[in-house]
Amino acid sequence: MDNLETSSPSDPNRREFLLTMGSSAAAAVITGCAPLHPGEPHAVAAERSPGQGAVAITLRINGKDHHLRIDPRTTLLDCIRETVAFTGTKKGCDHGQCGACTVHVNGRRVNSCLSLALMHDGEEITTIEGLGTPDALHPMQAAFLAHDGYQCGYCTSGQIMSAVAMLAEAKAGWPSAATADVRRPFTVADLTGPEIRERMSGNLCRCACYPNIVDAIADAAKGG
Repeated sequence: MDNLETSSPSDPNRREFLLTMGSSAAAAVITGCAPLHPGEPHAVAAERSPGQGAVAITLRINGKDHHLRIDPRTTLLDCIRETVAFTGTKKGCDHGQCGACTVHVNGRRVNSCLSLALMHDGEEITTIEGLGTPDALHPMQAAFLAHDGYQCGYCTSGQIMSAVAMLAEAKAGWPSAATADVRRPFTVADLTGPEIRERMSGNLCRCACYPNIVDAIADAAKGG
């Protein structure tokens, strides 16, 4: 016991040291967050106008150019929904896990919540609003209606956008993880149930309408 060190007011222990450091850090943070007074160094940062730092981009959505000024941190999803007001594209997980936000960029399906809007300046973007109209449905939209490929409908726009792009991938001969023989060219005729489920695995349906979704896609695929 003689070898144990003892603490005294002149020899603070670890707990006292951490408490002192924590108080000092908190004071520094509070000071750093305090409003700057005009004329002080760095006061210009507090006087920046709301639009300062915005960037100019042109998004071609559903065949129409939209000339915008946006915060460079804005996702493609938020720009489509909040700025351009195409609300058919849904925000589900906001982490690229559910597929509800799927759109087409230059013909390829993209999770718009994982992509910055400024990355797509000048590119061709298609949302569910640009796929068909109530009077002239896209074949995939018609197939989803015919097969009841939805329930609450929240994921449906992403499901349809992904399915349309997936059929284009199949027509281009792209194999999938479910393709039995990748040495021969893939065709739409090879889109079996397991193939469709694998290729659509990035789109989740919380209502579990998967059997009807697969049937709808298979039906649409027959029409070419």
